[in-house]
Amino acid sequence: METEIKRNMPRDVFLHLLAIVTLYWSAVSFITLLWQTINHFMPDFLNYYPGSITEPLRFAVASLIIVFPVFILTSWYLNKIYRREYAARESKIRKWLLYLTLFVASITVIVDLVMVVLNLLSGDATLKFILKASSVLVVAVVIFGYYLDDVRKETPAKSAKYYAWISAVIVLIGVVGAFFIIGSPATAKLTQFDQQKISDLQGIQYQVVNYWQRKEKLPASLADLNDPISGFIMPIEPQTNQPYEYNIIDAQNLSFELCATFSKEGTDLYGEGRGLDVPIKGFSSDNWEHPAGKYCFKRTIDKQLYPPLNKIK
Repeated sequence: METEIKRNMPRDVFLHLLAIVTLYWSAVSFITLLWQTINHFMPDFLNYYPGSITEPLRFAVASLIIVFPVFILTSWYLNKIYRREYAARESKIRKWLLYLTLFVASITVIVDLVMVVLNLLSGDATLKFILKASSVLVVAVVIFGYYLDDVRKETPAKSAKYYAWISAVIVLIGVVGAFFIIGSPATAKLTQFDQQKISDLQGIQYQVVNYWQRKEKLPASLADLNDPISGFIMPIEPQTNQPYEYNIIDAQNLSFELCATFSKEGTDLYGEGRGLDVPIKGFSSDNWEHPAGKYCFKRTIDKQLYPPLNKIK
């Protein structure tokens, strides 16, 4: 009777569910980290919209920092319970979740191998694809192998602590390596400041062109662009809270410059500011590249491309 009660204790249900959920979360996060690292070093320039690399990578790193230790600690605590309570190890919830894990891992391996063979037959087995497929295969096989061995034994395997240490070292290496791609939190903050400055300058540039088209002259200062009716208010630099610099170079030829001070070189930021990590073919991001420090973007309005509104038929 005592054994039957222990097999259905809410404690066991909670711990086993927590262990399995954090296992899946950690596995997916680690694969995401590997995939985005591969994307970083092997960008797909033929892809029209490759998407952001840094945001999924940051989420994977954050998940591994929090979720993976929870999985390790939960598994360690469960093994302590198994050693003193044999019934807890034989509980139905544990058996169901372990076999579910084996099922998911085996299906993942099968699907992964099918995709590898399919790409080989299609002639699309690139190194990038092979590396991604291999990462999924290795993670799934390790999980399958460990839990298949564990489910067969009546006591916790002595190799469990070695699996824990090895996996912890591998995850730690992956997380540390990812910081070389996403940068430190301080660097990420500076990058966000620089991206905001570029976004502000793009908006100001649009307003300058719009001002010319409506009034057929350049604004004397950025304050002239404030429009309470449309709701446009001139932005200020987020780091210094000072106005952006605007200078007229040649009023007759509609040449002007917009200046800001940047924390980092801009070649590694754009078009990430548009959600991209590599330039789109046919859509150059060179227009907003910049060095670190103060930099002025020189612009000349083409009167044929941007004629006054009253002359547009």
